[in-house]
Amino acid sequence: MIPKTMSTQHPDNASTPFFAESSVLDGSDEVQEAYYVFSHLGIEEQMWDCEGKEIDNYVVKKLLSKYQHYFKDNVLGQHKFLTLRIPNPSVEKDEAKFMIETLESIPRNYDTARVFYKTDVAPIFEVILPMTTSANEILMIYEYYRRFVAGKENISICKDGTTLKDWIGEINPKKINVIPLFETFEAILDSAKVVEELLGEIDQPYFRVFLARSDPALNYGFVAAVIISHLALRRLQRLEAKTDVPIYPIIGMGSAPFRGNLKPKTAVAISREYSYCHTFTIQSAFKYDYPVVDVIKAVDYLNKRERTQLEYLDEKALENLAKKSRSVYQENVKKIADKVNLFSLHVPKRRMRKLHVGLFGYSRKTGDVVLPRAISYCAACYSLGLPPELLDIAFLKENEIEMLFDISPSSKDAIIEACSYFNPDSRKIFGEIADEVAKFANRFEINTFHREITSEIISRFSEGNLENIGYLITEAGLLRRFLG
Repeated sequence: MIPKTMSTQHPDNASTPFFAESSVLDGSDEVQEAYYVFSHLGIEEQMWDCEGKEIDNYVVKKLLSKYQHYFKDNVLGQHKFLTLRIPNPSVEKDEAKFMIETLESIPRNYDTARVFYKTDVAPIFEVILPMTTSANEILMIYEYYRRFVAGKENISICKDGTTLKDWIGEINPKKINVIPLFETFEAILDSAKVVEELLGEIDQPYFRVFLARSDPALNYGFVAAVIISHLALRRLQRLEAKTDVPIYPIIGMGSAPFRGNLKPKTAVAISREYSYCHTFTIQSAFKYDYPVVDVIKAVDYLNKRERTQLEYLDEKALENLAKKSRSVYQENVKKIADKVNLFSLHVPKRRMRKLHVGLFGYSRKTGDVVLPRAISYCAACYSLGLPPELLDIAFLKENEIEMLFDISPSSKDAIIEACSYFNPDSRKIFGEIADEVAKFANRFEINTFHREITSEIISRFSEGNLENIGYLITEAGLLRRFLG
């Protein structure tokens, strides 16, 4: 069974989950969350984030001991899945050894499950490697686990020849699957090349491939993020046809139009457009900012849907458009970065986590621009009445916009929604760029309730009166049904 829905811990929700003791979820809340998304929402997989926050390596023990009745019938690793996102040592140098600690926890979790189920079952057998750019990064994780985590059981530790396995018992599982998560413009477009290289090195019955959708939007703009995800899916589809090795793409979408526009009311349309995708991420706003019956219905649809092939496109023309829109966006984002960075400090937190280190979108300098994390960035832009989707599309020609909508019909709905959050008062903060965006946004109807709240936010930010402004940011987020 390859899961079709993956719950994530992305903190993009405006509402507080009913089971949480505060609006900021901590480690114990996230254990309860994992049980809730499995048992009540019907989500098939939980991504357990070991990157950018304190690690809880005892999650399997906590789940099995606290929710015995559920996991007796729903076997972890067979019916429901827990997949670890680990730090990438090639990028996150300060977190590199946490990767080792996390991999070392997998055999212990195996032993916990074996005692619980009284049979051999691997509750965790896959990990996600973020910011993947090469096959070698995947191979190093794969080989490190195989040789130095599981493989060390055969090391002799005594003069009499006693091995580690003789002393502490067998170490299982013997190997793990490593899922590459591609996040940069070039890496997403080259994802099929990297996977093809892996096919010659790793003997697996299938490969899962994770395409980011949120941070590429932050780094390169809405239009480029949409296009490169569509191109990557088609290149992976061709690779699967060429090699006969099953490939199961995952796409990481949030509820904000800028970050993917995947929410209960768009699940059918998005999954039909990205029909070759096997797994869709269900982020926090999807889970907690909509009526639970709508969430369950949408999750059930995604779990039952069947994949279909995508039509092939004029890739050269689309790649050129992606590069052009990327340049437009990156020039425009320079003009708003200082104000957005300042305002983002007041965006309410939703998860206990350390700063996530990595790309342009991970508070890392690219060129001469630094931005906050994607969710805080989006929350700041929407709250100040300048939706980030408009920083590129509002500056493109009509035929280029139509080219985007031809390959991505859902993008038209996303842009219409984004324009409804535009506030003409944003010119008080952003000046000329807001005036330029207004020429495009004025084609569409503005959400008057959202405008009323954001006008108050803009007024107070202009005056330097930021006391309790987090309350207004949350109010605007509740109207949109996502924080950022």
